[in-house]
Amino acid sequence: MADKAGSQVQISNEMATLDEKTQLGANEVKPQSVLKTPKGTRDYNPKQMAIREQVFNTIINSFKRHGAETIDTPVFELKETLTGKYGEDSKLIYDLKDQGGELLSLRYDLTVPFARYLAMNKITNIKRYHIAKVYRRDNPAMTRGRYREFYQCDFDVAGQYDAMIPDAECLKIIHEILSELKLGEFQIKVNDRRILDGMFEVCGVPADKFRTICSSVDKMDKTAWEDVKKEMVAEKGLAPETADKIGEYVQLKGNSDLIDRLLKDDKLSANKVALEGLQDMRQLFVYLKLFGVEEKIAFDLSLARGLDYYTGVIYEAVLLQTQTKQNYSSDSAGVGSVAGGGRYDGLVGMFDPKGRKVPCVGFSIGIERIFSIVERKDERSDEKVRTTETQVFVATAQKGLLEERMKMLTDLWQSGIKAEFMYKKNPKLLNQLQYCEEAGIPLIAIIGEQELKDGIVKLRVVSTRDEITVTRSNLKEEIEKRTCQP
Repeated sequence: MADKAGSQVQISNEMATLDEKTQLGANEVKPQSVLKTPKGTRDYNPKQMAIREQVFNTIINSFKRHGAETIDTPVFELKETLTGKYGEDSKLIYDLKDQGGELLSLRYDLTVPFARYLAMNKITNIKRYHIAKVYRRDNPAMTRGRYREFYQCDFDVAGQYDAMIPDAECLKIIHEILSELKLGEFQIKVNDRRILDGMFEVCGVPADKFRTICSSVDKMDKTAWEDVKKEMVAEKGLAPETADKIGEYVQLKGNSDLIDRLLKDDKLSANKVALEGLQDMRQLFVYLKLFGVEEKIAFDLSLARGLDYYTGVIYEAVLLQTQTKQNYSSDSAGVGSVAGGGRYDGLVGMFDPKGRKVPCVGFSIGIERIFSIVERKDERSDEKVRTTETQVFVATAQKGLLEERMKMLTDLWQSGIKAEFMYKKNPKLLNQLQYCEEAGIPLIAIIGEQELKDGIVKLRVVSTRDEITVTRSNLKEEIEKRTCQP
C-alpha cells in the first residue's frame, strides 16, 4: 500500500510538472521573425523629429498669430458620435472591441470631435487650433505621405459672424503657412457646396443622390472626367445625359471672372441655393484680394470635398509641379492635397438635443504629406540638422573635476541654459570636442583647476575654435548673447 501510494504521488508530481510546462509553453512568446511597424505607420528618428518640430512650430506660430487657443479631445469617441458624419469615408473608421459596455472608434478627424465638444459644453464662440493624431483604415501610400496613423493640424472658427469674413481668414492662414514652409508653388482651390447642390439640381440629379454624386466629382483631381462619368452612370445609376450636363460645369476653372459668368447663367442663377453660394463666393474673392492672397486662389467647380458635413464654402490646397532648366521638380509629385477644409454649419446641431446650430468654418493641414516633401528636400541638402537645442557643453581637460562640472551644470540649468556634459569621470578633451562638432553644439565651457581658482571659464566657439575668457558671474549672459536664445 505504501509503495502504491508513493507511486501515485510520483505520478501526480510528474503530471503537475507536465501541466506547468504545458502552461509555460502556451504563454511563451515566440521570437518575431521580422521586426516592423504596423502597416501604414512609421518610426521617426531624432533628425526627422527635429524637422517635424520645425514644421509644427511654423504652423502653431501662425495659428497663434491669428488669435487661436488650443484644446484636446480623446483619441477615441463613442462609435455613434462618428457614425453618419463622413459619407462614403465612414468605412475607413477604426472600430474598437467592446470595452466596459461602450462601442468605441478611433477618431477619423479632429472636426467631428470638435463639434461634439462644442455641443457638450454649450460653446457658441471660439477660435481654436488642435494638433493630434487621427486614424484611418485606408490603403497607405507612405511614399506620398498617406498613412493610417497621422497628425492633423486643425484651425476652426465657431460663431455667428458676417458672411465670408472668417472663411477668408482661414484661406489667408493656409497661404501664410505654405509660404513660410517654402514647399514650392501651390494653389488653393475653392468652391461651395451650395453651388454644387444647385448645379446637381439644375442638371437633374435626384436629391437622394447628391452626396454620392458629390463623392464621385471629388475624384476629378486624380481621375479623368470620362472615368468619373462612368462611375456615376454604371455604379451609381445616374442617367448619362444628366452626367453630361454635370460635366459641362465641373470642368470649369477660373477666378472672380468665372463667378460673374455663372451669375449670368440663366439656369444656375435661377436656383436659389446656387445663387446664394455664388454671391458669397464673389464676396469671398473681395476679401481675399484685401488679404493679398487672391493670386493663389482658383475657383474650381470640380472641387467637392467628399465629407458629408460640409454646407458652404470648401477649399483645398495643392502643391504644383514646376519645370526648371535643370530638371523636373518631383518633390511634390503624387503627394496630393496638403490642406483642406470648409464651412460646416450643421454639424454641431447634430449633437445638440435641441438641434441648435453653431456656424463653423475651418481647415486641416496634412502634416505627414508636408513632411514627406520637406524630408526629401533635406536628403539632398548639405545643411546639418540639429537634433538637440543644447547651447553649451561643459568640458574639462584635467582629471578629477567631475564634481565641479556637475556644479557648473546645476548653475546653468537653474539659470535656464540648455547644457550637457559627458557621462565619464575623466573624459578626454578631444572626445568632448568631437562630440560637440558632431552634435552641432555651438559653445564649450572649459574649466580646469586654475580657472576654478580664478573664478573664470574658457568659452570656446565650436565652429571657429576661438576662445574667450569669461567670469563665472557673466557666463549665462555671454552664452545667451552668442546663441541668441534668451
